Amino acid sequence: MSSMKFFEVAPLKIVRMASDVFTYHSEIPDMTAGQIVTIPVGKKELQGLIVREVKKPSYETKPISGIIESTPLPQSLIETAAWLGDYYTTHLATVLQTVLPRGLDKKRRATTPSSAPGTIRSRTKKVLNEDQSKAVTKILEQKEGTTLLQGITGSGKTEVYKALAKEALSEGRSALVLVPEISLTSQLVDEFSHSFPNTIITHSQMTEAQRHTAWKQALTSTEPLIVIGPRSALFMPVPNLGLIVIDEAHEPSYKQESAPRYSALRVATVLARHAHARAIFGSATPLIADRYVAEMRKTPIVTLSKKARTNTKPTTVTVVNMTKREQFKQHPFLSDTLLKEITHNIKHGEQSLIFHNRRGSASTTLCENCGWTAECARCFVPYVLHTDTHTLQCHICGTKERIPTACPVCNDASIIHKGIGTKRIESELQRLFPNAKIARFDSDNTKDQTVASLYADLYRGDIDIIIGTQVVAKGLDLPKLRTVGVIQADSGLSLPDFAASERAFQLLAQVVGRVGRDERATNVIVQSYQPDSPIIKFGAAQDYENFYQHALAERKRSNFPPFRYLLQLTNVYKTEAAAVRNAQILAHELRQKLPKTIEILGPTPAFYERQHDTYRWQLILKSAQRSELTEALKHVPSTHWQTELDPQSLL
Repeated sequence: MSSMKFFEVAPLKIVRMASDVFTYHSEIPDMTAGQIVTIPVGKKELQGLIVREVKKPSYETKPISGIIESTPLPQSLIETAAWLGDYYTTHLATVLQTVLPRGLDKKRRATTPSSAPGTIRSRTKKVLNEDQSKAVTKILEQKEGTTLLQGITGSGKTEVYKALAKEALSEGRSALVLVPEISLTSQLVDEFSHSFPNTIITHSQMTEAQRHTAWKQALTSTEPLIVIGPRSALFMPVPNLGLIVIDEAHEPSYKQESAPRYSALRVATVLARHAHARAIFGSATPLIADRYVAEMRKTPIVTLSKKARTNTKPTTVTVVNMTKREQFKQHPFLSDTLLKEITHNIKHGEQSLIFHNRRGSASTTLCENCGWTAECARCFVPYVLHTDTHTLQCHICGTKERIPTACPVCNDASIIHKGIGTKRIESELQRLFPNAKIARFDSDNTKDQTVASLYADLYRGDIDIIIGTQVVAKGLDLPKLRTVGVIQADSGLSLPDFAASERAFQLLAQVVGRVGRDERATNVIVQSYQPDSPIIKFGAAQDYENFYQHALAERKRSNFPPFRYLLQLTNVYKTEAAAVRNAQILAHELRQKLPKTIEILGPTPAFYERQHDTYRWQLILKSAQRSELTEALKHVPSTHWQTELDPQSLL
């Protein structure tokens, strides 16, 4: 009796665009779905994943050449990979290149997996408070599926995660704990390593060999594991997955920007469903769309509304109006109030954190007298200044306006176009405080100057003034931090994007939450040209509920998510004329071919119109049915056009 079996195998490289899998046969005993093998494709040998066993086909098949990894991937991970390819209309080979580590077939010397470093945080064993205990109980009542954990900053979400991880391990099940980026891993690892010595770490700054070793340890482990890492940690092949935690679940870094352009939150929900596991989305400021969908689908929302520590003092929040020049006698963009606090802190050995959303420092048009910002009446997003044509333009719908010579609100002539960068803030503070130890954290940092590498110095208070962009707004809990200064809180509001107000609110609420975590008096100074903006008021007060209702009404009025699905189409050409012409041609074709239920905006220049000596123009498609947008993709040329379903931002 023949022991020959037949399998559908997915090559890890695209062989044919129309085919994800090919059928092979094998007489190797114990061969099963989930194993990584080598297969002949033409004259080449490729790596592939066995997707499933099938019946003998009517045509001749080639044999599987050999086995690279005999331990099969968990079935839940294979099913999730298939869903990912289908949902994001991406070839399975491209998906598997994301799911699996590189260099699978390389012969490597045995190395020790990356484990958690020793903890530097001095603490006694923590006991859950009443709020945290109730949250854990409510989550555990859900045997599987997704739960939204909405807890204010300082409410102790990490302790809830740890209690859930402990429960999973006691049931013989593994846990994946995702953080938005590497820079936050050091602190969360520090927390977890206190309780779980056998934690595996994985992230993109590890070498290929280190990541492969961690992946292999997860795949072959016979014991349940805890894995901590950013978005990619979702695909670690842990045994018997029981828990997925996504910390700071509102962060944009959970969306992958290259194919497959997936959201880790959507993938986590599907992976949890296939593994019969729990998925927890933790955030003080959940994404508007996630909160809305949770309410519509009756997904459990568990709240932590009190600070974890009972002895915390409320933070004093001061909003400084940047249009009032008498508040800036000592410096043009560092208020007298802020400079006074920094001076006090240096004298008393305490820290100051200066936050600026540098991405919002693109030139924007505003009135220095009253704070009015030039905004598109159709899309409710700020105009972008085009100095070459002396116009303001909406980069979503294409509306153009002349630059006003006077403010339409107060009639003052103080119309300015400005922005401030973190490097300038650093040089100004160094000049004002020559003896202070200053550290700047942004995307320009070298590897030895990141928050992760300098975390011990920050925690001990060795750094007097911390300057940074989004990276310092999230998750940091520093015992010597006394003052937070926000240079221009409304800068993020000036971005031409439907999610700009949400991002500005999140960052402000998060950065305010860096203080007020113990019994010490702390303060936040929020500088803004628009102190009366509801977004600034909600963010400074960390008032999520009122912000959510306000923003949801705006989204409904302008037909943006969660009330519409989006498809962003961006072309790339060597000349501006070619980019414009081809965008117009495609826009015309789509308007002819697609149903009238799809709204097509544009063509318009992309936010970053000129990159790497090329030009980019875009179209935005909106529909109440996501399936209409996946169908629309069939009409988009495969060359010169980049497509993104469900973009979190239109920048």
